[in-house]
Order: sequence, then C-alpha cells, then structure tokens
Amino acid sequence: MAFLREKNGRWSPEKIAAFAVAVAPAVWLLVLLIWGDLGPRPVTEAIHFTGRWAVRLLLLSLAITPLRYIAPVGKPNLARRTLGVAACCYAVLHFVLYVVDLKYDLGKVASEIVLRFYLTIGFVALIGLIALGVTSTDSAIRRLGQRWNTLHQTAYVIAVLGVLHFMLQKKLDIYEPILMTGFLLWLLGYRLWRRLYGPPGFLALVGLAVVSAAFTAVFEALWYGAMTGVSPLQVLQANLMFEFDIRPAWWVLAAALAVCVVYALGRWWQPKPAPRLRTAAGRSG
Repeated sequence: MAFLREKNGRWSPEKIAAFAVAVAPAVWLLVLLIWGDLGPRPVTEAIHFTGRWAVRLLLLSLAITPLRYIAPVGKPNLARRTLGVAACCYAVLHFVLYVVDLKYDLGKVASEIVLRFYLTIGFVALIGLIALGVTSTDSAIRRLGQRWNTLHQTAYVIAVLGVLHFMLQKKLDIYEPILMTGFLLWLLGYRLWRRLYGPPGFLALVGLAVVSAAFTAVFEALWYGAMTGVSPLQVLQANLMFEFDIRPAWWVLAAALAVCVVYALGRWWQPKPAPRLRTAAGRSG
C-alpha cells in the first residue's frame, strides 16, 4: 500500500490515521446494512449517511492547514489528500445511491437537480469535489503548476455549498448542519486572519473562538426565524436553556477553545533554540 508511505518509503502515521478515519464510516455502514439496522428505507438512510460523512471529511481536510500551525507535531499535511479524496468518494457514493433510489431514472434525476435548489447546489459541490479529487495526484500537481493552488482554493466554496445543501435537505432538523456551519465559520475566520495578518496567536484564537460561536448562534436564530417565523430572539435565548440540550454554538466554542489550549501547550512544549555563544573572535571584535 504505497499510498500509506512517505516518499522516502517509510510508513506514514499521518496517512495511516487518515485512511483509518476515511474507511471507518464505510465499514460501519456495511455493518449496519448486514445487520439490517438501516430502517425501513435503507437506501435513503445510506444516502443521508454518506452525505454527512462527505461534509465531515471535507471539513477535516480543511482543518489540516490550521493544525500545522497550531500543533506543530508530526506531518499532518500528509493526511490532507487522503481526507479530501475520501470526501469526494463519499459524495460520489451519495449521488450514486440517490440515482439508485430513483430507480436509475436519469431523466428524473436531471429534472430533480434542475428544479430543486438544494439538489442543484449539492450537484455543483459534487462536481467541484470530483475536480479536486482527480487533480490531487502528484502528476496533476506538476502539470497544473500554480493553477493547481488556484483550483484547490475553491475547497472552501465547495464546503460552503456542501453545508448549505446539508442544511436545506434537513429543513428544520438542522442541529448537525448548524454545528458544521460553526466549524466552517471558524475555518474561514482562521484563513482570513492568516491571509491578512499571518498565523494567529493565542489571543487571536480566543477571539476567533468567541466570534465563530456567536455567529453560529446568530445564524441558527436567523435560519429558524426565516423557516418557521419564530422570533430569532427566542432561538437565541434557547442557547441559555441547558436543561433541554446544548446548542451547537456552545460545542463550537468548546472545540475552538480546545484549539487554544492545544496551541498554548504546543508553544510550551516546543523546545527553545539554544542561545548562541559568542566566540573569542567575536568578543575581540
């Protein structure tokens, strides 16, 4: 399995871990299918399952860049390609299962994609993921040169479309889509800060945690307000009612603050460069 090795031939722990994360959901889906635990509509459930994991793996792949700077341990960059290709594979399987669910009626599939907005943006995201997947090889990187970087920067746009597709498909049961939105807001905020000011320090990461959680809560309130007519203020107040459940904004805040802790520990453990000793010649000069 050469794809699990580094260029020098050594086994890559990062690639192995990414491969395990990528394969585990497919194995679990197969187990559920064998046990008959996918409910009365197994194909529909499999469609939802693969769609969720396509979004999750895509966000994980986008989290690799911040991880490289926040926890400078190992070679996390080696896991990004595996996670990105896995997201593409789950998205393709998601679409194939949708075709199966419509009994291979490609005419109906095409009309549904054109007429249903959430399917339209989902299909655009799928095409984008396929484009990223087929150009993720070393030969494609060499062939495309700088254009490769430009193409793969669209991953964030594809992630936005994927999360929006997920949210529109779920309609009102949007707990996980809102959670994914919060994580994506953090990733976009990190990327913006890094582009404008360089890699963020501890205080900037704390601020980013608070802002991304706040935007998550506001987005959830506005979504419910638009879809149901419920006052956004009431939805915001629900974030303070912990007796029912913990709203997505709090999980986003907890995860983002955990990143701050990891950053602080990484800087504490990172060995300091030894002070340079002045030579006799240097002192005499």
